Amino acid sequence: MAQYVIHVTVMPLEELLDPQGKAVERGLQALGLDSATSVRVGKQIRFEVQAESDSEAEAMAEQACKALLANAVMEYYSFRVEAN
Repeated sequence: MAQYVIHVTVMPLEELLDPQGKAVERGLQALGLDSATSVRVGKQIRFEVQAESDSEAEAMAEQACKALLANAVMEYYSFRVEAN
């Protein structure tokens, strides 16, 4: 068994409003960063797993995203798997 680190990024769907993103965008502009636009706020999740292969670790990441980490109705996700 090998140790893998899984990095997941979860973001709101582009067609949905992102109130947090809008608030951060206004805050950045208030700081003088007028060119800051289209801000979206998501989340980063990192966890470790033990798996027999890269493909098994990727399957674990996919399962975790679909079952727990992302709400498919409101969010999309991507992940990266690294051997540790």
